[in-house]
Amino acid sequence: MTAHRNLGLVAAAATLLAAAPLSAIFERWTWLIQATIAVAVVAAVAALARLGRVPLWGQVLGMLAGLTLALTWLFPSGGELLGIVPTPATFTHFGELLDGSLEDMRSYGVKVPDTDPLLFVTVLGIGGVAVLVDVLAVGLRRPALAGLPMLAIYSVPVAVYVDSVPAVPFVVGAAGYLWLLVTDNVDRVRRFGRRFTGDGRDVDVWEASPLAAAGRRLAAVGVAVAVVLPLAVPGMTGGLLDRLGAGSGNGTGNGRPGQGGTPGGIDLFAALSGQLNQSEVADLVKVTTNEADPFYLRFGVADKLEPGGFRPSNPTGRPVGDDLPTPSGRGVEQQRYRATVEVSKNLNMPLLPVYTEPVRTEDLSGRWSYDPRLQVIFSNRDDSRDKRYAFDYVRSTYTPAALRRSRPLPADHAARRLHPAPPPVPAVEELVSTLVRGKDTEYDKVRAIYEHFSADNGFTYSLSTKGGTSGQEIVDFLNNKVGFCQQYAAGMTWLVRAAGIPARVAFGFANGSNSGEGTYTLTNRNLHAWTEVYFDGVGWVPFDATPAYGVQGSTRSVWAPDTDAPEDDAPAPGPSNAPGAADPSAGPAGPEGPEEDIDSGLALDGEAPAEQAPVWPWYAAAGVLVLLFLLALPALRRVALRRRRSAPAAPAAAASATGGAAGAPLPEGRRMVVLADAERARADAHAAWDELLDTLVDYRVRMDRTETPRATADRLSRESLADDAGATTAVRLLGRAEERARYARDPLTGEQLLPALRAVRGALAARADRRTRLVAAVLPPSVLLRWRTATAEASSRLVTTGGRARQRLLRWNPRRLLAGRMAR
Repeated sequence: MTAHRNLGLVAAAATLLAAAPLSAIFERWTWLIQATIAVAVVAAVAALARLGRVPLWGQVLGMLAGLTLALTWLFPSGGELLGIVPTPATFTHFGELLDGSLEDMRSYGVKVPDTDPLLFVTVLGIGGVAVLVDVLAVGLRRPALAGLPMLAIYSVPVAVYVDSVPAVPFVVGAAGYLWLLVTDNVDRVRRFGRRFTGDGRDVDVWEASPLAAAGRRLAAVGVAVAVVLPLAVPGMTGGLLDRLGAGSGNGTGNGRPGQGGTPGGIDLFAALSGQLNQSEVADLVKVTTNEADPFYLRFGVADKLEPGGFRPSNPTGRPVGDDLPTPSGRGVEQQRYRATVEVSKNLNMPLLPVYTEPVRTEDLSGRWSYDPRLQVIFSNRDDSRDKRYAFDYVRSTYTPAALRRSRPLPADHAARRLHPAPPPVPAVEELVSTLVRGKDTEYDKVRAIYEHFSADNGFTYSLSTKGGTSGQEIVDFLNNKVGFCQQYAAGMTWLVRAAGIPARVAFGFANGSNSGEGTYTLTNRNLHAWTEVYFDGVGWVPFDATPAYGVQGSTRSVWAPDTDAPEDDAPAPGPSNAPGAADPSAGPAGPEGPEEDIDSGLALDGEAPAEQAPVWPWYAAAGVLVLLFLLALPALRRVALRRRRSAPAAPAAAASATGGAAGAPLPEGRRMVVLADAERARADAHAAWDELLDTLVDYRVRMDRTETPRATADRLSRESLADDAGATTAVRLLGRAEERARYARDPLTGEQLLPALRAVRGALAARADRRTRLVAAVLPPSVLLRWRTATAEASSRLVTTGGRARQRLLRWNPRRLLAGRMAR
């Protein structure tokens, strides 16, 4: 057992070493501390189970129970018993952590912070791998197979890391695996007692085995090749040599332009304000299009309203390709164009700039996906740095008349549910009520809010203002009336939503300098934000409320003209410096398009929380009912056994001495009579005796199964039933009936056994204390004893079957096959 305990400890340590690559995706080491606690508990439970010679399936159950207790202590819900015993609320909390981990996986880029959901799923995964490694390496003695679950841990950073995973953690994990293999080999040698060199002689214990030395050399070479080869071969991306030779790079993880991350984890507002306030001008994108006057190049959307302001939701979609959703809308003029984009090394984010409503892409790998609801191209495994790609897109042009025909959306429409009204702010509510008063159409309401952000109402453009999009910050902007595109876009979006119309903030680039032939160079000074409003039957329509003089390459349209321009000089559709050009921009489908198929998992945090009743009471009630059923199960089983044993007998062939005239039915409660039929009489006697023995167990009366029925009846008459003559006579009758049924040719017939059983049970119950009677009724010891015995027998059969299967598998051991071939 000592060798097994040592191997179990090595298996636990090897599991933790195999988890070393996870250090590449976490900012801190909290995950390692918690994982060490969980793995230590699993290893301790496994060692105790093996010390008690518990079968393998019992060891597995014990390790799972230990892992559950460790998770309960590390991630409590607050409703645990004694702080460590899980309750239904604990498992509900675990389910919430699992759901939250999916959200965090899509929201953060490497390296991720220490959030409870991510830590929980990490510790759960490492603990589960520890259980599998222990079972394979110690229980089944197949340590080589234990490498598969260890490899599963390593696959996690490989799947989420944009660049290659660092090499050092891989070496640490491989060393742990080799340590496990060596320990198992040493243990086998010690148990066998001698080693074989391969050259026909034995080797002493302290001598180095040539075969073992060769195996260690091969393992070391294999690990070295696995580490060095990806670093040295040209064309393998993101290797260690690339990073050592790179002279620049912004890293990954904080979600700002110039630095990577994941789409849901980007703070687009912070990125926008930071880039606009930089003193240096940096080229970010070069785009070439055959559209004469294109609208803004777009890459992100902030549609989720949180207490801190607008934030981007997590995009979902299918890989990009030739067939993207084709936009449609009533009263919309559409024209198809083509564009080619070159992203510089200065723009590094998991989003790609495209014009609104792309319908086809080229030169993009399967790592990139398109979300038709948000109209963004995103990736969780790649970034935009140095990308070159082409795409076809549709430009939609609207007229005020067509937008006025759009009807108000019903309350259950997907756009309304996902873009609900913001929390009520009295000052904002009063302003919106004043602006939309007397407006009959959705477009007129939006237009009134849009025209409010004009110089006539005191609004000016300035980058030297405090950013922010929360409710109080929106109020400050509406009062101060000074800000840049961040405040204008968020402010209009807030007011439009307060009017009951879906709206969101879009991010992208205003038109930069045109070098001719439709090629535009976009810098950090061209980064911009605007508002998109959803109209029924039309889709998403852009409104840029930021003063045109503050935006380089600002574009205005006939449905959202420049509010600061003279009345008679209002521009036609097109850029502000090129009147007459049409402006593009709406969203993909109308109400029958992709917006109706929005994944409910992307619903906003503030979406009708009052309408969703908490589900934990139902889980708690279900848990209580299940617990009550489990507690009542022994009692129900006892009642079922008693009824089966006292089932009505077949009609008697002749009347008994106390049963009345021949053919006359016996009174109720006196139907259990030993009949003339020998087999039936013998079965009834056995059933009555089994019921008597279970009754003795229930009332904690000493029972010796080596005694004969007569000896047992005599002992009960002397010790337990001496004060009750009726019970004494009844127990002697039961003993005599069982004795005759066992040993005599003809069993006892004509005696009524059920009343005798009742008399004995009543006498034993009267003699027992209250606690014994309660336990006999609620948790009958006889049923529990039967279950324990059945479990032990099943375990023995399972162990025997497993041993036989193991022996059969050993016949196919490669070592034995190799030895057989060498012998021949």
